[in-house]
Amino acid sequence: MNELSALRRLRAGAPLPDAGRLAGPRARLTAALGQETRRGRAVLPARRMILAGAATAATLAVTAGIVATLPQDSTHASADKGPRVLSAGASADALELAAATVEKHDRTEPGPKQWLYDKSTVFVQGKPQTSEEWTRWDGTGHANLPGIPPAGDVSDFDPDKLQVWYGPNQEDKGEKKGYDDRSQRQFYRFLATLPDDPDRMMQRIRQEHAIGSITGETRAQRDWREIDVLYRSVLIPPNVQAGLFRALAKIPGARVTTGVKDPLGRTAIGVSVTYAEKTPSGWQGKQEIFFDPESYAYLGQTRDDGEIVSARAAWGVVSKPGARP
Repeated sequence: MNELSALRRLRAGAPLPDAGRLAGPRARLTAALGQETRRGRAVLPARRMILAGAATAATLAVTAGIVATLPQDSTHASADKGPRVLSAGASADALELAAATVEKHDRTEPGPKQWLYDKSTVFVQGKPQTSEEWTRWDGTGHANLPGIPPAGDVSDFDPDKLQVWYGPNQEDKGEKKGYDDRSQRQFYRFLATLPDDPDRMMQRIRQEHAIGSITGETRAQRDWREIDVLYRSVLIPPNVQAGLFRALAKIPGARVTTGVKDPLGRTAIGVSVTYAEKTPSGWQGKQEIFFDPESYAYLGQTRDDGEIVSARAAWGVVSKPGARP
């Protein structure tokens, strides 16, 4: 099932973003794109050393659905003409348009016995490997397809059989002992407490999100790593989605590219940073996060060195492991 269709149905009752709120960034973005078109060339980003971060995959993540689109003469036109890198000002306006759109949606939290479904594809030496995961909202269950082989004798192991694990509720125990691992529910509720202002939001995330610091890393590099991980969550509160887009706009050298393809070949917009030299986390080159150009849903990411190429194929909230949205 198409994840974006499911996403739009999930948010079908949500209010549309206020036209006045979108008018400013939309007009500035349209004007900037028109100027760049008249110049007859795309504006290329400066090759500066910026950002980075090796990120471990944290609690799964996808941006919730939206209905507004970028102006007609940008994203959809660019899909036929190839990638088009926006200037710094146009990139900021594109990200503000995304933020103003997503923040209008409600924040309906799943029930404790519901499951988050995530279908993802990673590319290993250029070959796609797809897996499906189900995680119970309260943290007491997990399921996988294909299954994970056990230690020891695997003669009877069937990778196509759904593997489901259940365990005791660890949330209270984890809070008392200071565990960094959070259930999906705990992670969502932590995000829901974050301030809307992107600077204060990122400060709280740096203080409390447990991905760890890297010696010599700049604040911008750390922020990119945090945002990179957070977008992999299946559910993010709307105000936090908006804050993350606005935080991306504040990262030096961040650029929006229209008319690109994500790792699965879907039309997308990309948000990228590029650093010419290796950062303290060991990354070098272009890092890009992909979003759907109409819903701004997270689609995937790539790194220039090829070590990370991944895409989200589908996601949703379901009633039991094995179910699909």
